[in-house]
Amino acid sequence: LTHGHHVNFSGQIYKSVSYLVNPDTELIDYDEVERLAHEHRPKLIIAGASAYSRTIDFARFGAIARSVGAIFLADIAHIAGLVAAGLHPTPVGHAPFITSTTHKTLRGPRGGLILCDAAYAEQLDRAIIPGCQGGPLMHTIAAKAVAFGLALEPSFAVYQRQIIKNAQALARSLQNLGYRIVAGGTDNHLLVVDLTSKEITGREAEVALERVGITASRSCIPYDKQKPWVTSGIRFGTPALTTRGMGEKEMTQIAHLIDETIQQYKHDALLRGIRQEVTKLAHHFPIKRARMVNKQVLHTQHLL
Repeated sequence: LTHGHHVNFSGQIYKSVSYLVNPDTELIDYDEVERLAHEHRPKLIIAGASAYSRTIDFARFGAIARSVGAIFLADIAHIAGLVAAGLHPTPVGHAPFITSTTHKTLRGPRGGLILCDAAYAEQLDRAIIPGCQGGPLMHTIAAKAVAFGLALEPSFAVYQRQIIKNAQALARSLQNLGYRIVAGGTDNHLLVVDLTSKEITGREAEVALERVGITASRSCIPYDKQKPWVTSGIRFGTPALTTRGMGEKEMTQIAHLIDETIQQYKHDALLRGIRQEVTKLAHHFPIKRARMVNKQVLHTQHLL
């Protein structure tokens, strides 16, 4: 929504042109991106998504931007932790501007960051303060520093690798239960499930799953025929589950709980039974708190 959609200020103040995924592969069509870039000659090209499960070719985007004299901005909000761990190609060196949240896979506080080439640093600082922001939130800045410190630890890369393993295990398990996964699977922390053959909308599935204690997000699928607030798909992510210490075995169990919920979403009594199973699983993998010793954060794979 923040990349030029008409309901967001970015689509109201600026003229935007969207590129789509290939209808057959559901992957970004880089040749089409290049064609559109040469046709429209944009000043800015943005790459980054909230529901794209495959690897993004930042090098190709950077080359396309340079070919038309555009600035390339990479938004890695969802995959920042994977990038930091070296498990997804980095946009550094290809994008003069990089934006990200500091939560999601980076597992820090709610917040954001902007990286840029040194040539733009002074302009960017002025654009933020006083351009559009007041006082800095020092407590959040401190929390970000802790998150960045944790991201430098070897255990962080272990955590990120397990996120991907869990997402792929969840995708495979749902496929084995008869669900179609958008783009055929996942390379990162998320997956989008096509529900068109299940006689349930994304919105209905989201509500039903919430009732049993499973948090998910309704999601459009490529070329969705449903309205965007209804959707034909549902999106799942594995960072929080991985933080709690769950592995591939639990992803199979969760897939079955998801399937049971979708099949029985109209039956309250059955949903209550499923919720009991979800609660039992969550209690088996409790959230563990970080402990402070000598002003150093002691952390494990279970840190949230």
